[in-house]
Amino acid sequence: MFFCYLHNFPSSIAHISANVSLGSRCANDMVGPRTWFGGIFFRNGNKRYGNYERILDYTLTPLQEQRLQMLKERLNVPFDENRPDHQDALKALWKASFPETGLTGLVSEQWKDMGWQGPNPSTDFRGCGFVSLENLLFFARTYPASFRRILFKQEGMRAAWEYPFAVAGINISFMLIRMLDLYSERPKNLPGLNFVRILSEDEAAFDVLYCIAFQMMDAQWLAMRASYLQFNEVLQATRIQLERELCLEDIHRIQDLPAYNLLYK
Repeated sequence: MFFCYLHNFPSSIAHISANVSLGSRCANDMVGPRTWFGGIFFRNGNKRYGNYERILDYTLTPLQEQRLQMLKERLNVPFDENRPDHQDALKALWKASFPETGLTGLVSEQWKDMGWQGPNPSTDFRGCGFVSLENLLFFARTYPASFRRILFKQEGMRAAWEYPFAVAGINISFMLIRMLDLYSERPKNLPGLNFVRILSEDEAAFDVLYCIAFQMMDAQWLAMRASYLQFNEVLQATRIQLERELCLEDIHRIQDLPAYNLLYK
């Protein structure tokens, strides 16, 4: 049985301490040593796409191969709290989130205000690596209005127990990697295949898709009037909707996804 530990909530939302079982999953599917979210959204895997086996017998173009390889290299970079560039990225994320509040240190209770599980964000990055920080920073810089509205929960009727923003972001990165089958030599499902085609048109497609997914998840959260322990259910619904959009025939660019219109700068 997979156990998640809920503790060290950010001071801006409710403080809770509880142990909750959220479904079974292999240990190597866990995001971080103190993972909060379960992994029920991975269980069906590629079974939904069995009818597309013939379509998926494809050859990548040289550009698609190159872009996919570059993305895979990003996925293989672990977060290293001792690397100056990783430290700088973390500081940049703080500055983008709280421009008027100085950061007292890379290990600080302040990080809980962004939704990290503890005072040291590096412990939360271990399950997904540096790419999850890159995703968050891209979101903050490219779509700052959407980023801040979600970070500060500025829209809709909110639950008393809200999801922690930063940890949710890491789990969205992990969900996308699995959904697009990016750990395989090449994607074996239709959303993954179509994503590679989109990637050849825009090398930032993964980061933009992350922003779309985050916005979709928050919209789904509000629509379902969800609370803390329903996060898996919300993320599952988000994944299903995103898969459907990536299977549409007229999707050639990341901007063609219907949910792209949820983002605003």
